[in-house]
Amino acid sequence: MSTTGQKTTHPKRQESTIEGDLPPRERLVRAASRLFYYEGVRAIGVERLIAEAGVTKATFYRHFASKDDLVVAYLLTKDAYYKEVAEPLAAGHPPAEAIDLIFEAIAEHARERGFRGSPFLNAAAEYPDVDHPVRDLVTTHRNWIRTLFQDLLTRLGHADPESAAGALLMLYDGAMAAGYLDDSTAAYETLLNAVRLIRSGG
Repeated sequence: MSTTGQKTTHPKRQESTIEGDLPPRERLVRAASRLFYYEGVRAIGVERLIAEAGVTKATFYRHFASKDDLVVAYLLTKDAYYKEVAEPLAAGHPPAEAIDLIFEAIAEHARERGFRGSPFLNAAAEYPDVDHPVRDLVTTHRNWIRTLFQDLLTRLGHADPESAAGALLMLYDGAMAAGYLDDSTAAYETLLNAVRLIRSGG
């Protein structure tokens, strides 16, 4: 699992030759994915984005009305990527195993070189206005995670799948933060033990 959905190395220009063949919009989204995740949304201006993507300012504004629109596009790619990882696990395994596998994927994700936490929580911290489109997208993504867990817990026959799904969502958020701030290996067993306790109704 990789937050960029591409490589797990620090974002250099290794892919510049390949990306030069991509459409301008895709180059902008890929540049945003690297820069926003590793350096922060507010730290990156339009000039830096167009330089990284190798496009003109006119091309930028042909595809995006503002930098915030590019932030939304960047987060949509992350939303799609996380769904590509989690939804097959949920559909292809018994519910208890699926929950464990999703959290094992998170733990493995946190061990990746260059991991900087959740792109959604990072973006939310930079957009305090809860009515902003970026925050709307963050909320939508987190609601998807909660619903995914609730559906699995319902299939499992949990006595209170709604509350347990909320608890698993908090663990999901915490795992993203702990993987960045703490020793991810040391936190791994603690995380999975807590997940198993919640899903078993303990």
